[in-house]
Amino acid sequence: MIKLYTDAAVNQKYQKSAAGILILQNSDQIQLTKPLTTTDNHEAEFQAALIGHQQIKPVNSEELIFFYTDSKIVAEAINKQYAKHYQLYVDQLLELEAKLGTVITEWIPDRENKGAHNLALQALHHLERI
Repeated sequence: MIKLYTDAAVNQKYQKSAAGILILQNSDQIQLTKPLTTTDNHEAEFQAALIGHQQIKPVNSEELIFFYTDSKIVAEAINKQYAKHYQLYVDQLLELEAKLGTVITEWIPDRENKGAHNLALQALHHLERI
């Protein structure tokens, strides 16, 4: 079983954004941070989800993958397979999920996504100093 947590942090003042990605697979934990190319919060959440999905390496095609996000728009868009303004991201995520096997997407409250959230904030603070 794989658990994927993603989050994005955006600073409008400095026009910077970053993703935090936490992957739990068996007894391994992978922490990633990536700068993003947008300052729109919703788009940043989609970009973080996409980067997170690209990092998943299942052991086999039957491995169950849980994707957790604190972004309601991302979770709902994936589950409905539709987003009015972000359909390109939804299509890319669904294409990746089809290759990965069984992916269950769940919205979680912020307090349950602290690992990815803290990674995103750390990356954003680093970008602000550059």
